[in-house]
Amino acid sequence: SSCTGLKSPEPRQTISMSREEFMQKMKEVIGWGTEKEYQELFDKVDVARDGFINWDKLTSFMLLALCEKDERAKATVVPQWKALEFLPAKHKDIIQKVIFLKSSSRYLTLSKEGLLGIWGENLKLQETLPITTDVTKLKHLWVTSLVSLENVNKIAVAFTSKEICFYDLLSKEEFPCQYKLQGLQATPICMDYWYDPLDANESILSFGDITGKVQAISFTAALISLFERPPGACEDEDTTMTINWAEVLSGYHKCCYTVQHKLHHGDWVRQVAYDASLDAIISSTTSNTNTVVLAWREKSKQHLKMTSFSIAQGIHAFDYHSRLNLLATAGINNKVCLWNPYVVSKPVGVLWGHSASVIAVQFFAERKQLFSFSKDKV
Repeated sequence: SSCTGLKSPEPRQTISMSREEFMQKMKEVIGWGTEKEYQELFDKVDVARDGFINWDKLTSFMLLALCEKDERAKATVVPQWKALEFLPAKHKDIIQKVIFLKSSSRYLTLSKEGLLGIWGENLKLQETLPITTDVTKLKHLWVTSLVSLENVNKIAVAFTSKEICFYDLLSKEEFPCQYKLQGLQATPICMDYWYDPLDANESILSFGDITGKVQAISFTAALISLFERPPGACEDEDTTMTINWAEVLSGYHKCCYTVQHKLHHGDWVRQVAYDASLDAIISSTTSNTNTVVLAWREKSKQHLKMTSFSIAQGIHAFDYHSRLNLLATAGINNKVCLWNPYVVSKPVGVLWGHSASVIAVQFFAERKQLFSFSKDKV
């Protein structure tokens, strides 16, 4: 230890050393490092330029250097949040979804009453548009969810009228409704969209409803058409084509097929997501039985095999990290659990620290971090 070089055999008596002595002693005692490195260390410790340093000065310097190193390490790991900024919006009701459109670097916000806000990358509100189906007929129509169909430049919006409408982002008109999928058996309240980056014709729109049903439409020719237009139908992009859910289920539309399950038994499906690495549709509820269901697509792609986790008090949300093969769940019981999707008996880890129920979890892959947010704004 370097203590022997700078400490006197007599208690409470500290020796001072010159630059030359310090350099030689350190090389002898530690056995590695160059003379130049020890000279530089001496100069850093001898701030007052006395030409001498003692053990107290050296340890103070080392402690300070380690503290600074620790602070720097923390600064790279812990995000430096700026103060919250409230953006002036025109929404009159709950904002159901915020999405980012990569193609145009814009954000979209959609509120329950059907008002769509379009924001620039600088978070300045560019315009607002009412998005509705037949609003005059349906006074109490609410919007429940919104997803972006990036590969085909569309958005899909779910309504309490048991409809999903697909709007074209490239049209000269303001977001015309291109397809109206109606006749769903229950109100869809959450949606997810995935497309294959290697073949953008292949995509999946999954959605969960208020009866606990999870359904998914697999599109096989998305770039050409999501649904088949009836023979002789007008090709005009701005005319709305109405599709009945029963005809989609029957297989009438050759460019898509459906899969579904009811394992959530009447509980509202709060979140749904298709993950390509698992080839499974993940869904969750706030129930303590079958809280998370993984519906694995079998080889034919048209059949599902189900596994489920039951989590005490249920969860608000989840996120899956394919490289770590971990599913994080935001527990109503204040806990964040980490699951291996292939092991349903118990979580591989439980993260404590929140003192209110957790409402969102999000992996930040680049930083190898997991963010969690709870109801008390922590």
